[in-house]
Amino acid sequence: MARMLDLRSATEAALILVIGMGFGRFAFTAIYPLMVEEGVITLQGGSIAASANYAGYLLGALLLMWARSHRANLLCVVATLGTAACLAVLAMLTSVWAIVVVRLLAGVLSAVAMVAGSLWLFEHRAQFAGAPLLYAGVGVGIAMSAELLVLGGQFGLHSGGMWLLLGAAAFALSLLALPGLLFTPAVAAGLSADSARSRAPSVAAVPLVLLYGLAGLGYIVTATYLPVLVRDSFPDLNAAHVWAVFGVGAAPSCFLWHQVHERLGTRAALRLNLLVQACGVALPVLLPSTIGFTLSALLVGGTFMGTVTIAMPAAQRAARQGGANLMAIMTLAYGVGQILGPLMADRLHAVFLSFNSALLAAAAALLLAAALSLRL
Repeated sequence: MARMLDLRSATEAALILVIGMGFGRFAFTAIYPLMVEEGVITLQGGSIAASANYAGYLLGALLLMWARSHRANLLCVVATLGTAACLAVLAMLTSVWAIVVVRLLAGVLSAVAMVAGSLWLFEHRAQFAGAPLLYAGVGVGIAMSAELLVLGGQFGLHSGGMWLLLGAAAFALSLLALPGLLFTPAVAAGLSADSARSRAPSVAAVPLVLLYGLAGLGYIVTATYLPVLVRDSFPDLNAAHVWAVFGVGAAPSCFLWHQVHERLGTRAALRLNLLVQACGVALPVLLPSTIGFTLSALLVGGTFMGTVTIAMPAAQRAARQGGANLMAIMTLAYGVGQILGPLMADRLHAVFLSFNSALLAAAAALLLAAALSLRL
């Protein structure tokens, strides 16, 4: 019975990230090329909207630095229902600056989903072993939203109709998570089967935060521009399918990297994860073909949430010794990296007229992060 309740709680936590991250943050990446094609937004406007979303993520992380686990469930409810509303509102907007504002708010809600969902599972439910299922929600949400968009395209929906479809789907998924969030009692401290794991060896907080910020910068160029790169390079290839590969790679990778973490420890697992991720980011430059782009989607998708699966539980263990809300600080650092990434890519694209230099710079950031893992 206890195992069933644990699985249910981890699944409900995963739904929070399906909605708040997979739909709320990353669906824009898949719709972005269509919005540009329809004239709803320009390439530059899309970069501003992407940066606004990451700025919102940063702001949300700042607001959550004082969040505590006993309110995490209510914050999760706000994140899921608020994200569904933001997605639906985007169906009615044509002003670039209105889109930017809504994407800013969606970014705030994404940070709330990430931090509050993690706090709810790790502290309210006392489950560290649920981490891979929790963070797999991001990949599931990316893949699910991408394939919903493919379905919408087959029915002739424009970008506005696709946003409305995503909003309705996010609301329906929210209803599945709400009963557990609102009515499941907290687990008393020390009673969880995960208690031994939650006392695993801690790591140094400062290099972990710096490493995590660089990881945010490193993956975000691929996560923001991959469908645009595919559409520009291979017009006959459905970019949404390649983006779905990104999500499909992310979902099972959380379980893989959790096992690597258990076997190798935080330091070695993060180092391996970041090195593989750097290769994936650089791959479209080194192998500019359909295979190269697809492998890039698989490798980056298959590692970026692995970074989160390894680093966030490690941060919460360290926070229990230091007292600070380290998961919010980590999310803040990740947000800074994600703001800098699109701005850097936009500037380098203006100079070199391609995203190759931005991809190589992002790969270098990941290599530097891997080097920092030696200091943990």
